[in-house]
Amino acid sequence: MAKDSGRNRNSGGSSSTSQKKPLWLRMVRGLFVWGFAVALLGAIFLGAAVFFTERELPDYNALKSSQNGQMIVVRARDGSELVSLGPSYGKWLPYDQIPQVMKDAMVSVEDRRFRDHPGVDPIGLARAVYVSLTTGGRAKATSTITQQLARNIFLNNSRSFTRKAREAVLALALERKFGKDDILELYLNKVYFGGGAYGIDAASRKFFGHSATQLSTAEAAIIAGLVKAPSNYSPTADINAAIDRGKVVLDLMAKNGAISEAEAQNVDFTHVNIAREKGQNSVRYFTDWALPQLDMLLPQTTEPIEVWTTLDPAMQRAATAAVDSNVPKGAQGALVSVDRDGAVLAMVGGTDYVNSNYNRATAAVRQPGSAWKLFVYLAALEAGYTPADRVVDEPVTINGWSPQNSGRSYAGAIDVRTAFAYSKNTVAAQLGNEVGFGTVASMARRFGITTPINTQPAMVLGTSDVRLIDMTRAFAAVSAGGTSVEPYGIIKVTTTSGEVLYQHKSVQGQVLVPPNVAAGITDLLQTAVATGTGRSAQIGRPVAGKTGTTSSNKDGWFLGFSSGITTGVWMGRDDARPVPGLSGGHAPARAFADYMKVAVANRPVQEFDTKLQLPEWQLEPDDEQLQGNPDDYYYVDENGNLVRPENGTRPDGQPRYEDGSVGPGPGPGTPQVPDYGPQNGPGAPPAAGEDFLNRATGQDNRASDPGLRAGQNAATPQSRPSPRPAPTRIPPMAP
Repeated sequence: MAKDSGRNRNSGGSSSTSQKKPLWLRMVRGLFVWGFAVALLGAIFLGAAVFFTERELPDYNALKSSQNGQMIVVRARDGSELVSLGPSYGKWLPYDQIPQVMKDAMVSVEDRRFRDHPGVDPIGLARAVYVSLTTGGRAKATSTITQQLARNIFLNNSRSFTRKAREAVLALALERKFGKDDILELYLNKVYFGGGAYGIDAASRKFFGHSATQLSTAEAAIIAGLVKAPSNYSPTADINAAIDRGKVVLDLMAKNGAISEAEAQNVDFTHVNIAREKGQNSVRYFTDWALPQLDMLLPQTTEPIEVWTTLDPAMQRAATAAVDSNVPKGAQGALVSVDRDGAVLAMVGGTDYVNSNYNRATAAVRQPGSAWKLFVYLAALEAGYTPADRVVDEPVTINGWSPQNSGRSYAGAIDVRTAFAYSKNTVAAQLGNEVGFGTVASMARRFGITTPINTQPAMVLGTSDVRLIDMTRAFAAVSAGGTSVEPYGIIKVTTTSGEVLYQHKSVQGQVLVPPNVAAGITDLLQTAVATGTGRSAQIGRPVAGKTGTTSSNKDGWFLGFSSGITTGVWMGRDDARPVPGLSGGHAPARAFADYMKVAVANRPVQEFDTKLQLPEWQLEPDDEQLQGNPDDYYYVDENGNLVRPENGTRPDGQPRYEDGSVGPGPGPGTPQVPDYGPQNGPGAPPAAGEDFLNRATGQDNRASDPGLRAGQNAATPQSRPSPRPAPTRIPPMAP
């Protein structure tokens, strides 16, 4: 029994000893075991993830060619660069060509332990966790250069834990596959520095105007400081902020031993020259209009391209200066200039692109005022009027509407040329009423007006809203002899290696009006500049154009052409409030002249073709007899029907008999041919009688004065004559 008792005591003592181990020790041991197991599993999973990610990574050349978007370089017609849009990558610089000061600056400010960590900085992570625990804030660990490279190439800027985990795995894989020099080369050529610039060469060219191989210490410090916040430290936006950030970079370089304290203190930022940023001027109005057309001209592509445009830099500068120097205070201005084939040579959409990128040359719709009379007189000329025909400038009422001239005076009997030159509203109203307001609207559509057109009587004075580019297109068609012109801005598109992706092809324009109509309206437009309301647009060589002013001086227009260049100018306020003193014949006409003197300086003087070659139906009887057999003499009445003498011969030369029969000669039922007198000979056809001439020309229905054309409408405005008046030619007024 004693032995049993002793055995039990020993057994009990051993159990008691095991139970006396502290609880915390057992918990620590348990946590260590489980932690080790979890860490081991994590390491296994991480290693596997890094291993498989490394196998999936592209090779170095593929990473070099990867891009974050499409770069577009826009060039002028002379090949000079207008603006670079989208991501710009500059020239790829190998590691040994990158200035050492640039590499030192970037490593110092972004990842000073870059050479020591495997892609993720454990010391930086530990410090971030410690700061978070001691301050109660969120852990903020700075990403390493390798992590930033992984994010820039493969990921987005999401702040989720998943993205950060993937970023860490990719960084570790990059470090395993590539060396430190390769990673730093990739980073410096791909990191974003703001303003669309990716890589140090693009940033150096954008901000300092030269290659990154020429970077100074001060310039390298400024570029390195951009990575943290490109928009805040951009030298083109805030040079003082950029310099302050650059000084911080120099201090970090000194602490890391890249440069000495003395060198950091002696860096002179006053010698840093900031390059003037391209494209933040009126050129952007043109590029904003032209570049969206690439969607229709090119197949889908993301490779860098160069767009060669029609814009002439010298003309663009002249256009900008012409608008700026003539636009009234508080108003806006716009200008469009096209060559004879439709190539847009200059475009100004406003006085300041930075403050307002709204393109008033292509997007704004405003009333054109008397510039609209181009279409009224085109319709009248096509209907049979000539510049020398007489009209009456007098009070007129059409469907209750009574237009008035700007001076509230009336000139009485004048010719069409004078009425147009001095922009007589009453005459335009009469002509529009005679040919039909729908006919005028149709003429405007024919010449390229794309906005809605009303057909109320007041439409002849320009009450329909239009775009400046459309009106310029219409005047360009007149300059082209009545042939349509299509404005375009892109000549060709190439890749950066020179492969042509698109080439503009010239297309023959459609004939819009007969040559005599184009010559007639050119005659009128030339007179308007020579002696009429557009005298301020004179430039010492032939100019044809028309002014336009809307009610209360809300809009001022001048559109015209010379030596193959057509230019339209508009001025006014965006809110359509009146502009004191604004009229088409003053500021817009002067801006036109200032620009055109530069635009046509190197072009030969071109005389206008204003000689009227009338169509056959519009010829005078005396002109007709010189071109054909007098026996074939006949007319066209105001309804377009053939009118001939009741006796004598028909237009085909066959005799007409008194009983109404026709035939080649005598036979059974010999016709009774009247004797027309010895001077004509037996059987000669009679000359047209006075009654026949009156019926043929419509003179029996006209006003008492047979020399007045639009006078009938002035006397009886409610009557609507035929849209195509009788082809009567009235001699011009005596001077």
